[in-house]
Order: sequence, then C-alpha cells, then structure tokens
Amino acid sequence: MFEKLSHLALQQYWWVLVSVLGATLVFLLFVQGGQTLIYRLGKNADERNILVNALGRKWEFTFTTLVTFGGAFFASFPLFYSTSFGGAYWVWIAILFAFVIQAVSYEYRRKPNNFLGEKTYETFLFLNGLLGTVLLGAAVSTFFTGSAFSVNKMNLTDLSSGKMPVISSWETPFHGLEAVWTTAHLAFLQNIALGLSVFFLSRVLALLYFQRSIQNEEIIERTHKSLIYNTIIFLVFFLFWLIRLLVIDGFAVNPETKIVSTEPYKYLHNLLEKPVILLILLAGIVLVLVGLFIAIVKRKDSGIWFSGPGTFLTVLALFFMAGFNHTAYYPSTFDLQSSLTIENSSSSHFTLTAMSYVSLMIPFVLAYIIYAWRAMDKNKITKEEINAESHSY
Repeated sequence: MFEKLSHLALQQYWWVLVSVLGATLVFLLFVQGGQTLIYRLGKNADERNILVNALGRKWEFTFTTLVTFGGAFFASFPLFYSTSFGGAYWVWIAILFAFVIQAVSYEYRRKPNNFLGEKTYETFLFLNGLLGTVLLGAAVSTFFTGSAFSVNKMNLTDLSSGKMPVISSWETPFHGLEAVWTTAHLAFLQNIALGLSVFFLSRVLALLYFQRSIQNEEIIERTHKSLIYNTIIFLVFFLFWLIRLLVIDGFAVNPETKIVSTEPYKYLHNLLEKPVILLILLAGIVLVLVGLFIAIVKRKDSGIWFSGPGTFLTVLALFFMAGFNHTAYYPSTFDLQSSLTIENSSSSHFTLTAMSYVSLMIPFVLAYIIYAWRAMDKNKITKEEINAESHSY
C-alpha cells in the first residue's frame, strides 16, 4: 500500500502526522498552564492538592506526546532533528530540564520524609509550566522567522579532518537562545509573542479543564475570574503574532529548481492558495472563541470541549502553513539555501514506507487514550476523594 506512494506523498503524509502530534502537544500543555495557577487558585493545602491531582492524572499524556513528537520528527525528518536539536541545544536542554523536574515533582511531592517540602516541588511545577510553554512556543515560531544555521551534506565525504562529519552547523555561539533577541526583521518580537501566546493559552485551557473536572465552589469561582484576564492577554499576543505573520516575508521554495527565496506575504498566500488550510484555521479559531463564550458568558463547564479541539485545529493549520505549498518549514537566515523543506530533510522512501505501516497503530493508541481519559474524568474531583485515595500526587 504505502510502497506504491511517491516519495513526496510519503513526505507529505509524515508532515501531516508530525503536525497532528504537534497540535496535540499544544492542547495538552494545559497541564503546564494549570501548574502556574496552583497558588492563584488554591488558597490552602486541600485546594492545592485538588488542583495538583487534577493535573496529575494528565501530566503523563503531555510528557509522552512530547517524546513521541520528537521521535516522529527524528524518524521522518532526521535532518531537522540533527540541525535543531544538535544546534539549538540550549533551548532543547532547557525544555527537557523543565519536563524532567515536572516528572520528579509529581512523583515526590507528597512522598513521606520529603525533605525538600511540597512547596519546593510546587515551585518546580511552576517553572515547568512557565519554561515549557514559552520555550516551545518560541521554538515553533522560528519555523516562520528562521534560525542561523548552515547545511552542507558534502561534509559526509570529507574525511581529511579526522573528525566525525557534521552536516549541520549552528552559526551563533548562543545555540538557539538568540531567538529572543534577534533584531533582524524584528524576529524576536514574533518569537516572544508566540511563546507568551502558548503560555497564556495553556492557562486558559487549564482553567476550562478545572471547571470541567473539579467539584469545589471556591476554586471554580476563582477560575471564572482568572479566565477573563488570561483570555484577554492570550488574544492580544496571539492576534499580534498571527496578523504580523500574514504580512511578513516568508520563505518560498521554487518547485522546479528547489531554490529558496524570500516572498512577501508568503504565509498569507499559503492560506489563500490552500483554502483547506484557511478553513481549518478559521474553524479552530471559532471553536476556541465558542468555548470561551460558553465558559465566560454562559458560565458552563463544557468550554474545554470546544476550545480544546479548536486549539488542535488552529495549531494544525499553522504547521500546514509552515510546511506545505512549497514553503521552507525551517528557514535559515544565515544561508537561505540551507533552509529545510519536507523534501530535502526527510528520510528515504524505504524508511518512510516502513514507518507508515507502524503509523497505522495510531488510531488504536488514540482510542485507548480517549478511553482512559473518560474513565479518569467520569466523576469530578473532590477534597474527600483526594483524602480517601491511597495514592495521590
């Protein structure tokens, strides 16, 4: 079946899968957003325990999706993996560190003889929520603003140096951290704006999730108050980022010569030339707004069921804008011709074919996740339930 597809068709198939994982990851970052609200919503130990345990039932989904997202990128587009993870390693080290301390915190926060104390691990959870969201958002923004790297595949044939051949080289000594201060085309504004957008979006989704999963009047009342200002800040940053994205120069690939060049309004052109992507983006934005309307105006707890899928669709459309329609999804500002596309950075036809058969298991995995999610959220969390459980976070 898959072996009959062209190499380009397989590359596009895997970009869709990577985009699905990326969109799922951004939705699941509500766990990180909730961790930054523990002290804002929980005014005593019992309330904080309720919040942490509500998130504790879902944190492994986020962690697993992050690892799967990275693994899928590595297997399908290895040149991106080696370029970004091997070049911008300070950013990825910081992200991984943030997720490691999250895992430790959930495991040891309420362990007997915890010499660091609960507040220490709650601080770790806050740092994970802050760093994990902002850094991931800023990293994804570089898909549109570019990074300073070069690629030379001929290095594989150079054995004169006596060293291991390196295809990709990062051209700044800051290895990814420069994304927050690169002044060329005001890229730092774009990167920081998306980082903060993801941060406040994760808080908004967390508040919607708490409304749906927790039974505590005091906490729920505070979520309504917090939801309003977090929504406003999120919309300001996201609309700034999205509107500016549509008017900046993008990185186009000539379909015949494969030469990369800058193109004014490239990402706006992607939406207009690919109306399916535009429809996905609009549907996602509308669903997010509907969920917020239900939660803020109607004060119902079902907002997450609209804003969650809306987040997924919006991010999915952004990944499609970055990779499809002859666009370089990881542009190089140092050397345009080093920019990565789904065609020049992918695995071989044989590798993509073999992995495509493995990908057929994804619907079964998703079905299990949905089943487990519904089982864990069958009843809302209460203080009595937390105190009665033999295992709690």
